[in-house]
Amino acid sequence: MTDETQVVRSMALLRFIAGSLEITAALLMIRYGKVGIALRINAGLGLFGPLILTAVSLLGLAGLAGRISLTKLGIVAAGVFLILLGTRQ
Repeated sequence: MTDETQVVRSMALLRFIAGSLEITAALLMIRYGKVGIALRINAGLGLFGPLILTAVSLLGLAGLAGRISLTKLGIVAAGVFLILLGTRQ
C-alpha cells in the first residue's frame, strides 16, 4: 500500500467516524425528544465538526506536501483557516 493510499484511507476513516457520530446524535435527539437536549447535542456536534475538518485537511496537506509548491500549500492552508474563521459564531 502506498503512502497516498494510507493518507486517503485515514481521511476517509475520520469522515466515517464523523458521519457515524452525526447519525448517532440524530438518533439521540429523536430518542430524548426534547428541544433542550437536542440543542445540547447539536452544540457538541458544532464543536466536533471543525475539528474533523481541520484534521482531514491537515492529513490531505501532509499527503500533498512533497508534490506541490510551498506557495500552493500555504494557499490551501489559508483557505481552510478562512473557512473556520468564516463559520465561527
